[in-house]
Amino acid sequence: MPEKTSYDPSLPFEIDGVTVRNRAILAPMSGVTDVPFRDLAWTYGAGLVVSEMVASQALMEGEAEMQLKLQQGKVGQHVIQLAGREPEWMALAAKMAEDNGADIIDINMGCPAKRVTTGYSGSALMRDLDHALTLIEATVQATKKPVTLKTRLGWDDNSLNAPTLARRAQDAGVQMITIHGRTRCQFYKGHADWAMVRSVREATTLPLVVNGDIRSKADVVNACRKSGADAVMIGRGAYGAPWVPALLAGVISEEEANALKINPEVALSHHEAMLSFYGEPSGIRQSRKHISWYLDQLNLPKSAGVLKRQVLTSFDVKEIRSLLPELYAMHDEQTDDVQTGAAA
Repeated sequence: MPEKTSYDPSLPFEIDGVTVRNRAILAPMSGVTDVPFRDLAWTYGAGLVVSEMVASQALMEGEAEMQLKLQQGKVGQHVIQLAGREPEWMALAAKMAEDNGADIIDINMGCPAKRVTTGYSGSALMRDLDHALTLIEATVQATKKPVTLKTRLGWDDNSLNAPTLARRAQDAGVQMITIHGRTRCQFYKGHADWAMVRSVREATTLPLVVNGDIRSKADVVNACRKSGADAVMIGRGAYGAPWVPALLAGVISEEEANALKINPEVALSHHEAMLSFYGEPSGIRQSRKHISWYLDQLNLPKSAGVLKRQVLTSFDVKEIRSLLPELYAMHDEQTDDVQTGAAA
């Protein structure tokens, strides 16, 4: 297949009759892509947003955390990612996801975390494709909704079997494949190999999504050109910046993205949504990483360190609401100083 010479991420595409409004997708990330984060990314204009990984057996056994992850929020298209190691649990969880409004069900065969792979889930399934196929078949047969698959290049450099898995997944009824351009044993080290994803493109006719190290518009073009993918998936590049998928899709401009980055109301609204979703004090604790990521986007002076620690350790909602804009104002002051100095 020839390399792509042009690529327009703003164009819609289809997943088995489901229209995706553009080609920049927010990745499923445990502890990150909960309902408040997905709502923000969707509102800014992400093509799709995917839930945190939902453990199928824990969901069916009534674990409250998994039931929380199943919720839809305000997104227009609800994508639930399921993980598991037994076909029976995957089938039951897929049916529950459909009953709870899922428009698409994604299967996780890419998570590299030891707590997942030691349970023979996630990317560990790439070590036994026959067993992986039993999970895929059970999921596809249990639901009328499109089923998609997210995985990696392979377990390690000696078993780059993503093309085989993709081809077999297509034959089993999967409707889209997402490939993170690393092996499991790489975790997140080194650089994602977008060119290696092309072997998956050549093995399947399904819509293909490339994932890994996509942070800029240039990355979008290069990743799709090298891989032959139809869309991109953004993960860590959206930390503290839920507008990034929309930016990379061309839905918002660089100027709009920069305005969001320095606007304290973005972080404050996210904080309020976390409080509403989780309640206090859990919402405060869980929002801290997001606030820290928002602040990391700013060019804060060293003198902001004390105030930053105060915001990130406080359990006083009024104090957080008061101090966070002060931190953003420090960024504004420093930016003005730098610009003035440059002009001089």
